[in-house]
Amino acid sequence: MTTDSASPTPFTIRDASTHDKAVIVEFNRRLAYETEGKHLDPEVLERGVDRALTDPDRLRYWVVEQDGDRSIIAQTAVSREWSDWRNGWIWWLQSVYVVAEHRRRGLLRSLYKHIRSQAEADPDVIGIRLYVEEANHRAKHTYEALGLKPGGYSVFVELWTERTRTGRVARSVR
Repeated sequence: MTTDSASPTPFTIRDASTHDKAVIVEFNRRLAYETEGKHLDPEVLERGVDRALTDPDRLRYWVVEQDGDRSIIAQTAVSREWSDWRNGWIWWLQSVYVVAEHRRRGLLRSLYKHIRSQAEADPDVIGIRLYVEEANHRAKHTYEALGLKPGGYSVFVELWTERTRTGRVARSVR
């Protein structure tokens, strides 16, 4: 837990708990819409957040709680990737969201520093990565200001969205 009472918005950074599920679901919904114009399936999103909160090895969330009223004003999460090339874990930063009226106040910087210090304390963690929507230039600038650099990779995906609802992949017949 990290506390910053000198900030214009005094806050505490802590691990998320199952009690934070509704807020995290809402922040992820906003994040998808604000950054990619996507409307997420609320049931799928809620199940995904629930699974993460009950199994932090799957995805670990941190939240920023405003001191005083204890409202959550920011979040992020980390998933892990094993690098056999480097013999260590890479932490993938994701679900980064700061409530609009609290942006540009150093909350993300503090949250990143908190997560980075935890990563550095684990000798098996060798770095942090994240992906950013290509057109999100403001986010790119923000992450570069935190010390992150473009990794020289493009992300390719094949998503089976049918699994998120049914648990099975729909097979096409040719």
